[in-house]
Amino acid sequence: MTDEMFGRSSMSRIIMVLAIMFMATPAVAAGKDKALTLYGGYRDGGRFTDEISGQRLEVEGSGAVSLAYDFAKDASRAYQIFLSHQRSDLSLKNVPAATSESIGMNITYLHIGGTNFWQSRLGKGWYVVGGLGATFFDPGEGFDSELRASGNLGFGYEQPLGKTFGLRFEARGYATLVNSSGGFFCSGGCIVSISGEVFTQGELMLGLSARF
Repeated sequence: MTDEMFGRSSMSRIIMVLAIMFMATPAVAAGKDKALTLYGGYRDGGRFTDEISGQRLEVEGSGAVSLAYDFAKDASRAYQIFLSHQRSDLSLKNVPAATSESIGMNITYLHIGGTNFWQSRLGKGWYVVGGLGATFFDPGEGFDSELRASGNLGFGYEQPLGKTFGLRFEARGYATLVNSSGGFFCSGGCIVSISGEVFTQGELMLGLSARF
């Protein structure tokens, strides 16, 4: 199975899961609390491995912005739609065929999952969070983008600020199923030949949450 076929198959499964969740959850969540959270964070870069040289190709750590929409399942658990974007650079210093030392790299996550406040009600105290979905790698003009299945897992603490707002301190880890041995980010010819199956990142986040 080629990488392209893998990407299409993964995306089809993701779309099916999203459709099922959107059809199934409104009746459960109707009339319950909702929250919209805007995050700012710092995400470590992550890395690929060049198949030819065996050298690591680093994605530079940088800031990231995220948006989460939560809708309650019960008093302590909520479903979550999570969108996160990072703009960074991929180092090509160890790639002999590269014509520059780096290229721009945009990494976007879209995940469906949930939160669980295990000590208290929604919007107060410690919680665990996670989700499944897709990662979109966009190296910019001149190179092909890549779409892969992915997931995230993390934990956090929310401090209420009155009845409407809350402050979230959160840490998340991301894992993307690259499942590739060969060309990646190709345009005519491939600039990176990678080996490996999983691309990982970690992030520390601060968010302002509004409940309604």
